[in-house]
Amino acid sequence: MTTPRPEPYTEPFFTPDPKSAAHSRIADFARWAARHRGAEGLQEPTDYRALYQWSVTDLEGFWAAVWEYFDIDATTEYERVLAEETMPGARWFPGATLNYAHHALRNLQPDAPAITALDETGAGYEITGRELRAQVASVAASLRDLGVGQGDRVVGYLPNTPHAVIAFLATASLGAVWSVCGQDYAPKAAADRFAQLEPKVLITADGYLFNDTTHDRRAASLELTAALPTLKATVLVDHVGLAWPESEDSGLTVPWEDAASRAEYLTIAPVPFDHPLWVVFSSGTTGLPKGIVHGHGGVLLEHLKTLGLHTDLGTGDRLLWYTTTHWMMWNLVVSTLLTGATTCTYDGSPIPQARPDVLWELAARHKVTVFGTSPQYLLTMAKLGIEPSVHDLSAIRVVGCTGSALPASAYPWVRDHVGADVQLASTSGGTDIVSGFAGSASTTSVWAGELSAPSLGVALAAYDATGTPVIHQVGELVVTRPMPSMPLYFWNDPDGSRYRDAYFGAYPGVWRHGDWITLTSHGSVIVHGRSDATLNRNGVRLGSADIHDVVERLPEITEALVIGAEEPDGGYWMPLFVVLADGVALDDSLRVRIRDAIRTGASPRHVPDEILAVRALPHTKTGKKLEVPVKRLLQGAPAEQVLNPEAVDNPDLIAYFARLGAERNKRSAHDT
Repeated sequence: MTTPRPEPYTEPFFTPDPKSAAHSRIADFARWAARHRGAEGLQEPTDYRALYQWSVTDLEGFWAAVWEYFDIDATTEYERVLAEETMPGARWFPGATLNYAHHALRNLQPDAPAITALDETGAGYEITGRELRAQVASVAASLRDLGVGQGDRVVGYLPNTPHAVIAFLATASLGAVWSVCGQDYAPKAAADRFAQLEPKVLITADGYLFNDTTHDRRAASLELTAALPTLKATVLVDHVGLAWPESEDSGLTVPWEDAASRAEYLTIAPVPFDHPLWVVFSSGTTGLPKGIVHGHGGVLLEHLKTLGLHTDLGTGDRLLWYTTTHWMMWNLVVSTLLTGATTCTYDGSPIPQARPDVLWELAARHKVTVFGTSPQYLLTMAKLGIEPSVHDLSAIRVVGCTGSALPASAYPWVRDHVGADVQLASTSGGTDIVSGFAGSASTTSVWAGELSAPSLGVALAAYDATGTPVIHQVGELVVTRPMPSMPLYFWNDPDGSRYRDAYFGAYPGVWRHGDWITLTSHGSVIVHGRSDATLNRNGVRLGSADIHDVVERLPEITEALVIGAEEPDGGYWMPLFVVLADGVALDDSLRVRIRDAIRTGASPRHVPDEILAVRALPHTKTGKKLEVPVKRLLQGAPAEQVLNPEAVDNPDLIAYFARLGAERNKRSAHDT
């Protein structure tokens, strides 16, 4: 992945309307920064490249401007913007105390919708700003009565409904720490995450909707409760109308209706800028998922920048972005509230069989201005022949897209079937920073197949194998200066070694993210996919260890290896290779058993695209599965460029994967 890549597009696919760009919030911010912060080179407020250059050159000046422009309401003021510019260990805004929840609630209109709750049936209801504040106050008081205080952990086993948003804001208002997981995760997979946090309270729902089916998660919730011995109480949400069973062994339980209906005054605890806000988890590729801890202040500033400046959200806007609660996009979607805009929650499949275009239908009905999705969703819409424009989508001005690289073919489809004036904003970021490294803004042009530019305040570079920055050449995505939303630390990592190894092992003092990118001469960013072995299906990172653990328990399977490979046409192929026990054949019946075991033991998203039998799997000399080399072989890389045969326990096995990769890439090129 180090050879130069020709630039196919010299002219942008989309250029913003000059009048609209000049009236955007990011242009207003540029004018404000030039006037109030003395920012140099910002004579033209719609010149994104000049604004970006200032944002990464004068790091303290830029983030101080974000603080002032969005009128951060601190209980005590900061001493300096960036006390220590080191990675890891940067100290942002020392001395400041504030609270994320206060800022999420302060800009909401009392009688206008703060949250619009939607599901795949087309049904929905609204929660006004006044109602949201009242419910947050009630749940916060209930949590306080259950013994939750500053620094304690509250976890949610919840679908994407307002319950999760309210519970999170209530937790944050107390200075407690939040974490959430979707209910399509098996209880063990959820417990692998939550048990690390030693939570005091679990909030869980009776079930969720997906693809025209109500999934009963009452038994799973009780199983999860039993796997979390530190719980003092469980709050039970009646979401899909299933009666909770009465059990003497379930401990203290509180109905959500009781927790959320008290008349209480909301008291919000000020906390230090770097006080933990939430824990999001890595995929768990090589073991237990890593708990990534982010702080109140870093998330607040980063999300105001991303949503307020890049996405141009404000009062009167509505954002609908399909996500699950365990994808970092859920965290970003909740932060829509910071801007005063309405956020939409959605429970269900993005493409239910009964109503495959339901998201477009809902976007039209609720006058959504920013519609967010994944590349796979747009590609599937095109394959199914769905015509979004049969709905009135005139309110949509941006279609956001993230999760993986968006192929160039999707750009004309959005133009022709959603709207010619709609900006297709492809973005790339990560759970690690709960934000983006590159994307678009109201003042940026769009090139098909490319991300418009690095995000403000992100000192983005592409490094070659020697650690040298390169342009117009594929390299490792790195960030050379700190960002406020970089993790505070990993949970249960007292000496910080796991954190350093995760991001700073390759280039000391420089963040290496694990993506291949190209920075083009016209300022855009091309993302080529993961440079490590993390599975990344539709933007949701999945742990290969979760799949291996389930499959290798089956008596018919002696070993398994799952790979996620990005394909040239924008697709994503996730095959599972299995080594069979003696005398076992891989027939249709066994394939069904394997898929059912993964669906039950991990989640439906972990189910592979294909199951293939192999005589053995290659390992390092120390017995580690060669996930990254096998992925690169399946993507068509020559074996001699992938690994040293002397480092493999059985080099003869490499030929099979190399041949399979060559055959798939040959077919893909022929189809293209």
